[in-house]
Amino acid sequence: MTEQALTTTVGRVRIGHQFLLRMSVALALLVGCVLFSLSQGAADIPFETTIRIVMAELHLPVEQDWTATQETIVVDVRLPRVLMAAVVGAVLAICGGAYQGVFRNPLADPYLIGAASGAALGGTIAIVSDIDGNYYAASLLTVFAFVGAITASFVSFALGRSSREAPTVSLILAGVAVSAFATAVTSLMMLRSEDDLRVVLSWVLGGFNLASWDKMWLLLPYAMPAVVVVLLHGRLLNAMQVDDEEAQHLGVNVGRVRFILIAAVSVATAAAVSVSGIIGFVGLVVPHAIRLLGIADYRQLLPLSALLGGALLVLADVLARTIIEPAEIPVGVLTAILGAPFFLLLLQRRQAVRL
Repeated sequence: MTEQALTTTVGRVRIGHQFLLRMSVALALLVGCVLFSLSQGAADIPFETTIRIVMAELHLPVEQDWTATQETIVVDVRLPRVLMAAVVGAVLAICGGAYQGVFRNPLADPYLIGAASGAALGGTIAIVSDIDGNYYAASLLTVFAFVGAITASFVSFALGRSSREAPTVSLILAGVAVSAFATAVTSLMMLRSEDDLRVVLSWVLGGFNLASWDKMWLLLPYAMPAVVVVLLHGRLLNAMQVDDEEAQHLGVNVGRVRFILIAAVSVATAAAVSVSGIIGFVGLVVPHAIRLLGIADYRQLLPLSALLGGALLVLADVLARTIIEPAEIPVGVLTAILGAPFFLLLLQRRQAVRL
């Protein structure tokens, strides 16, 4: 083996070890946030007791010193809510990272591109429809949310692109316009359907107060395959960070890859919005926080975004349901309050760099 090949091999091993360390830290953070969240709420359950209940659910040997009521609260009430927050946070963060790679736009995420608002419009149409049957209605909501999300994504991209490119300003303006239109139609439908107004409003604002195991099983079959597709395209996303013509020379079918990723991200976004409502800025904040650590390789950025996005939304949900207890703030409102200043700082920073 030549000296250059040896150096290259050592460098790859070092990068692999760094990635495993980062993933281990991010996974530990997510698990810690989940356990902490399970112990928080109106019913006072000690953190140690919560851990033992979870261990018992995992069939690990542990001495049972808790009541049946405590176990019901942790397993049947809090656990589906916390796990749903973790999954939705992971999905939105990885979708944000993928959108930024596809459009070569660091300010892109499902919220800004319009996919979330489109999914909300589709979901609202499903809620106010007259179709009977809870399970069928739930499935219809997800399908309508998907159609709204993917339609909004492609309309924003079509309006924002110029000469086969998607400039930052044009794409953002197109996303804002599509979001505004979808939000306006959603508001009109809410006003015309007073009977469903409370249900629609609660869903659109975003939150997990209605989380259940049934909704979790509705989310996973749509979101997980889409997330896997995105993760498998990490190397191609790296290649697409140059212009389209150069990416084509590298052997990347840019049009096909872009279509597949937009479709996959729209499916995942629609699934997340269909069970949680609009929760913005997670897909913007998390990938940028990872880039601040010097990680630009999408093969690392995307899985790290998933773990840290899950941790972030779990903590946001804890704040939402405890900060003004016993009342509850919609999680989407809380993430907007925290994420909007971050977005403005990013925009100001990019303008300063151009000057």
